[in-house]
Order: sequence, then C-alpha cells, then structure tokens
Amino acid sequence: MRLLVVEDEARLGAALKRGLAAEGFAVDVVTDGRAGLEYARHGDYDAVVLDIMLPFVSGYTIVRTLREEGNWVPVLMLTAKDGEHDEADALDYGADDYLTKPFSYVVLLARLRALLRRGAPERPAVLEVGDLRLDPANREVTRGGEPVPLTPREFTVLEYLVRNPTRVVSKTELLDHVWDAAEETDPNAVEVYVGYLRRKLGREVIRTVRGVGYRLGS
Repeated sequence: MRLLVVEDEARLGAALKRGLAAEGFAVDVVTDGRAGLEYARHGDYDAVVLDIMLPFVSGYTIVRTLREEGNWVPVLMLTAKDGEHDEADALDYGADDYLTKPFSYVVLLARLRALLRRGAPERPAVLEVGDLRLDPANREVTRGGEPVPLTPREFTVLEYLVRNPTRVVSKTELLDHVWDAAEETDPNAVEVYVGYLRRKLGREVIRTVRGVGYRLGS
C-alpha cells in the first residue's frame, strides 16, 4: 500500500516514514502544502496523512481541492489543531478521519487500516443536484449560480434532502435527523420549513409525494 505523508515537521515526517515502512507501507513524505497537493493529485496513493498547518497551502485547501477535482483518495488529518470546530471543518471539507497530536502510533495504524478497508468512495465536499449547489463547510446554497440565504434550520432540512437525492424522505425521518430528540417538535414543523424552502428556491425544487414525504424535484 502506498501512502503520502504531508508534514512540515521534518523529524515527525521522518519518524512516520520509518514506522509506516516497518509496517510494510511504501511512504512518500513532503514538507509543504504546495508539494503535497501536487503529489496527491498525481501519485496514485492509497491514502494520505495530512497536516493542516502547512507552508504555502493549508491542509484544508488540499483536501477540498482534491474533492472538487473528483479525487477521493482517503485522507486522515494528523494535526495539532484540537478544537471541535477544526475537526468539523476538516471533515466538512472532505477529510475521512481526524487525529490530533500528540497521538498514539497504534491508533494511527488502526485508523489507516480502517480507511484502506473502506477504500475511496465519493465524498464530495460540495453537494450538487441539478442547478442546486450546497456547500456544508461554508453553509452556502446557490441555485443557478445565485446565492440563496437560508436560516440554519432551513439549511439543515435542505442538506438532508440533498444528501438523499434519489429517494423519498418521510416527515418522520426529517424530524429524527434535523430536530433535536429532546425538543418537543410539532410534526407540522417539517411542512412549515419545506414551505420556507420552496418560497426561497422555487416550488418545483421540493416535491411532495402524498402519504409518503418529500423528494427533490427533477
């Protein structure tokens, strides 16, 4: 298995290369983001271990660029940034896993093996259905290239529908996935928010399937 390690701390990069090579991996190490992006684009790797804070190009930019270009190589972020928002941003930009420094080498190996077992299915950073484009990381929606401002709840309802574009989603499923289970939510809330979205996006965007639920229009 061939791995790319993008790490600007030279000693850590060398240690990772030695350790991973001892486990049977073929490992390339680069020390800046610009080189990391080029290697990841053209190197045919089975997985990438990627720092966030890198010279020239950040790890966030690398993973997002790869996903936008249709490159689904599994990416594990290995970083000193340990905030929950940092982790959320990395996953939203298209990373598959996140591990903070200092880290357990045993856990790093286990997570890499898990990524390699799963392979590289498509996990686009930006979701597109027809002329509707939804960016989870930046919480932005456009239709036909025009921005559509949404409230947080409207965005979450739409995101769930966009992530399930080929099937009908029931009201109960939307309630379960969008509203907090601890909230006392009127089931009619789903209809209310679908109505808000139709007014902003156009009635044809979300179709009602009577007695079943909703699906994105075609």
